Amino acid sequence: MKKKILISTGGSGGHVIPATILYEHLYEKNDIIISTDNRGFKYLDKNVYKIFLIDTPKLDLLSLPLNFFKILFLTIKSIVFIKKEKINLLFSTGGYMSLPLILAGKFLNLKIYLLEPNLVLGKANKFFLSSCKKIFCYTKQIKNFPEKYINKKVIIYPLVRNEFYKTKTRKINNDRFRLLIVGGSQGASIFDKNLKKSILNISKKFSIKVIQQTHLNNIFSLKEFYSKNNVESDIFNYDKNFIDKVAGTDLCITRAGATTLAELSVVNTPFIAVPLPTSKDNHQFENASFYKKKDCCWIIEESDFEEKIEDILENIINKKSDYINKKENLEKLNYQNSWNNVNQKILKAINEN
Repeated sequence: MKKKILISTGGSGGHVIPATILYEHLYEKNDIIISTDNRGFKYLDKNVYKIFLIDTPKLDLLSLPLNFFKILFLTIKSIVFIKKEKINLLFSTGGYMSLPLILAGKFLNLKIYLLEPNLVLGKANKFFLSSCKKIFCYTKQIKNFPEKYINKKVIIYPLVRNEFYKTKTRKINNDRFRLLIVGGSQGASIFDKNLKKSILNISKKFSIKVIQQTHLNNIFSLKEFYSKNNVESDIFNYDKNFIDKVAGTDLCITRAGATTLAELSVVNTPFIAVPLPTSKDNHQFENASFYKKKDCCWIIEESDFEEKIEDILENIINKKSDYINKKENLEKLNYQNSWNNVNQKILKAINEN
């Protein structure tokens, strides 16, 4: 008999994309609903997923009294929904968006599973550790993880969309160097403002193509800049076929969201990580450090980005030895990483009594 599973997510693509990957791992043998807020809804195809919209307010001190009653109302709404749909298992990809659903799940004595994709335990996941059966993590070394709950960890390879496993990495050659620039689902203004001059200088020394993700409002101006300066470019906002962008590139400059780094890693694309300094608990820096310690990437602090990026890019393109070494290290890191490996661990964990 199929399980009825509710996957709770929302907010940025960093939460929603892992939820859709979980869906792919589970949907063949289970009946699944994805819960999201209004922000996360735009990343979900309503023709593919059965969606339960629950817009949890952000928890801040100024609006706490009002939000308390909103959370209470949404928790009651979640209880009614869970009972109506006969849900018997709840997954959360983290974040305050899941609060009413996990409270409801706890009240109804559901099996609750958490996912922590970052190298620092998120506050919501930490809060609900005592209530969950298991928490899926990408490594044993997670900061702020309480020792008394260590037996709840299930270590899996990072959740990556199935098509990334099937993609062959681009082999470095002597033609045009293809540079991918990714700001995450929210875009990154530092890449729009502080990278153009360096790209222009690099283009005068090497043949390059720029594939850059940016905010919707910046697409035209970036296209115009590169066109005016005879730099071949492909400028985009959010692309569901992101794999096509990654597959044809040699190097990526990126923020350090867990899913983006994992996807680059699986296709053996070396990257320069520029962690978002305002990320909670500095988790983006910790995410990038995981790969840096294995000599798979470069890290530039945002405060040093404009000063250092041009020299680093020139050294990578010109010398290539360090680049090739990192590419080989990524391949070693993912030697046993496969969709089936991850799938079996997830299914084994949720089917345990």
